Amino acid sequence: MIFRGDNFHTRLVNWAKIILPLVALGLLSTLFLLSRKVDLNNQMPVADVDLAQRAHDQGATNPNFAGVTPTGEEILFQAQSVRPDLQNPDLYLADEAQARLSLNGGGEVDITSRSGIANQAEMMATLEGDVLFETTTGYVMRTDSIDTALTTLYAETPGAVTGTGPPGDLSAGRMLLTSDPDTGIAHLRFTQGVKLIYIPAKSKD
Repeated sequence: MIFRGDNFHTRLVNWAKIILPLVALGLLSTLFLLSRKVDLNNQMPVADVDLAQRAHDQGATNPNFAGVTPTGEEILFQAQSVRPDLQNPDLYLADEAQARLSLNGGGEVDITSRSGIANQAEMMATLEGDVLFETTTGYVMRTDSIDTALTTLYAETPGAVTGTGPPGDLSAGRMLLTSDPDTGIAHLRFTQGVKLIYIPAKSKD
């Protein structure tokens, strides 16, 4: 015995299997049509960094070198970054280089510069660019370049220096810091056209 209701239900299920997927596809198509257009030519933001160059470069960040001279002075060199010179394996190039020299008598000398070059073979370093030379005895000098030793107390400017000291304002063609080999006492000398403007000390009264 056949019931018409069963036939209607069967036909409804069969039609639903066809219509519902079509409706779903229509809704998905509408969503894609209404979505924001994607600009395929708009590239993702990328940091402007040459990765190949960074991989090729060698160096160190915040390095320092410390040692003691034969006469007992302590020497400390440090920099923001150091990298080898590709043209000369004995040279190292430094950014924001500085040196601190601790003297036997208890005084200290601080030297800061924008850049530096260290020679490993000669154990020498040259600090360049707005060099500031300060001592705990009151000297504050400026120059373009200063040569320093890594194993002995030695600092010398190849050019002129200007600044102030306990006597007053002074300038000179060259400045030399060394220590006496017998006593170990440090000596700061100014040579070649020394000019001094004496400033008398203010009276305590």
